[in-house]
Amino acid sequence: MRALGISGRVIKQRALLRVGRTRVHLDRVEGLGDFLELEVVLHDGENADAGVAVAHDLLRRLQIDPAQLVSGAYVDLLRAQAEAASNTPQTPHEPAPPS
Repeated sequence: MRALGISGRVIKQRALLRVGRTRVHLDRVEGLGDFLELEVVLHDGENADAGVAVAHDLLRRLQIDPAQLVSGAYVDLLRAQAEAASNTPQTPHEPAPPS
């Protein structure tokens, strides 16, 4: 088996809470900010849609706007942020007027 290597580095602090059968991960990711991740533990034979419903109910109770949801791995978000920063044209600084 061949190793894939390292694709990036994520530095984070995580607190783990449990609400019913949902694991709530509170993450502080260096360079990105604060995130909340929900992981619903399904019962044997339970449909994934049931877990999604549990997660959506908890988001509603926490008053988290669905527009705030982000998908993808932290390493991908960091990479996209770095690419966006490198593609942003730098505006030249105007020289200060003589005094």
